[in-house]
Amino acid sequence: MTWPDPPLPDSLCSQIYCHGELLHQVQMAKLYQDDKQFVDMPLSNAPDQVLQHFRTLASAHNHSIPRPQLQAFLQEHFQAAGQELQPWVPEDWKDSPRILEKISDSKLRSWARQLHQLWKKLGKKVRPEVLRQPERFSLIYSQHPFIVPGGRFREFYYWDSYWVMEGLLLSEMAGTVRGMLQNFLDLVQTYGHVPNGARVYYLQRSQPPLLTLMMARYVAHTSDTAFLRDNIGTLALELDFWAEKKNVSVSLGGKSYVLNRYHVPYGGPRPESYSKDAELAGMVPEEAREALWAELKAGAESGWDFSSRWLIGGRDPSSLSSIRTSKLVPVDLNAFLCQAEGLMSSFHASLGNEAEATKYRNLRARRLAALEAVLWDQEEGAWFDYDLEHGKKNHEFYPTNLAPLWAGCFSDPTMADQALKYLEDSQILTYQHGVPTSLRKTGQQWDFPNAWAPLQDLVIRGLARSPSPRTQEVAFQLAQNWIQTNFRVYSQTSAMYEKVSRPCAAPSGSAKPRPRPRGGPQWPFPGTAGVGDSEYDISRGGQPGGGGEYEVQEGFGWTNGVVLMLLDHYGDRLSSAAQTAFLEPLCLAAALLLSLLLR
Repeated sequence: MTWPDPPLPDSLCSQIYCHGELLHQVQMAKLYQDDKQFVDMPLSNAPDQVLQHFRTLASAHNHSIPRPQLQAFLQEHFQAAGQELQPWVPEDWKDSPRILEKISDSKLRSWARQLHQLWKKLGKKVRPEVLRQPERFSLIYSQHPFIVPGGRFREFYYWDSYWVMEGLLLSEMAGTVRGMLQNFLDLVQTYGHVPNGARVYYLQRSQPPLLTLMMARYVAHTSDTAFLRDNIGTLALELDFWAEKKNVSVSLGGKSYVLNRYHVPYGGPRPESYSKDAELAGMVPEEAREALWAELKAGAESGWDFSSRWLIGGRDPSSLSSIRTSKLVPVDLNAFLCQAEGLMSSFHASLGNEAEATKYRNLRARRLAALEAVLWDQEEGAWFDYDLEHGKKNHEFYPTNLAPLWAGCFSDPTMADQALKYLEDSQILTYQHGVPTSLRKTGQQWDFPNAWAPLQDLVIRGLARSPSPRTQEVAFQLAQNWIQTNFRVYSQTSAMYEKVSRPCAAPSGSAKPRPRPRGGPQWPFPGTAGVGDSEYDISRGGQPGGGGEYEVQEGFGWTNGVVLMLLDHYGDRLSSAAQTAFLEPLCLAAALLLSLLLR
């Protein structure tokens, strides 16, 4: 077998953690239940020495090292995963943040206090050895301590950290947020972008670009404009990375529109999922394997790893081997970038740089026009991913179909009410334990019956932008359902998870028969100047979710953050035992009608 040439210099991505025969032999031997365990293990000796010993061992066994000898080699040359980090209790943690006073329900208030305590459990600090000998670690050194998602995710991740930071700010831990922001800014300065996570094997790809939004939320809480002024050039560098490396042109109606996609132009299996990627490649012709691995990395870059969303239109939409992430123009990615461009315009205006403010204002206007020309569907009342290969929209349901509402990137105030009708026509409001990630049951973790915290936020805050009391009430009911689901799981397990599950009725095949879709409040919206990787199974009464490449994780950073956000905004109304959240069979639709009548 041949191993792909490294797309990055060995100084950035070593022959041990990112590519090469050592990685291949260890991962394909499946010495660990989770491939991520090996690539997180620090070296006990210098990389050159480890590689030389490995080459000697491989040569002696005709490049097929027996399992016992391979295990002995690892025991001699590697340390246990996690040794490069040490527990850290944030210095700015306090016992009773003001958010607790806003929560009327005593059980929810007690729960929020326990979630606030979890920040201490999830705090990590990089040991100084990583700075002194970076070549011995897959972890990228970070100067400032941080909050991790939890479970197998020992390092910090890009888009997870936005919702973590929202929770930290509500816990009045702005100092911790500032340090985490600086870590991200340092990554951009060093590598030109924010990698998927703080490991060298993640350097080939990024994740949904929310760094500008992180800065906006921090500045809104602290008025630290000096920090913004010092780092606004770095924020621009990250947006330039997306503009230059991930752009795509779409021609419609005689006009050309520039939008963005997830795209990783490097092959080879993902190091942290090496054996799975290598085995999956056996399902396609040899000449198609590099392209498959690149698409898997693009799927990981999207944060949705993995989903039927990236399989629709492929050779076999039921198989991950048909993944085609880069062939789609995603609604959420372009909404995030539109939001970031608007924020950059506001930043520059506040700093007195009108020329740059105008530049970003124009960039936002162009993207907004492209969003509405290419992705918006007036008849159905939502935005849809655009299929570049087939020249059409993907009309499947995903919560991201409402992402422009959340990001404040829409031109008509009635779009939020049109989106509500889209949810009703799609029967999404009958799912009483959370908005499902899709309506396809594939076994992938970003599909039915799992529901994820950040996607609940996209829908809830998107709808809450509407001036319509009815649409705002739906937002509240969805918040009530998500709080109730998480509270129930926590009450039963004393843990927060990455995902949950259960609709009104058990699905069969596709989640539910559904008709073809037809045609605010004062809240810190994005775009204005996972305690575990949280995923829940909403098909079984609301419980930890499943599917995907690894077991559901406890923690969980962004799940905690979203719950605290909802408790902060709706704390005077939310109930730990709300009857309206569990009505059968009409579920939310009936609950909503009852709530409006009572009001």
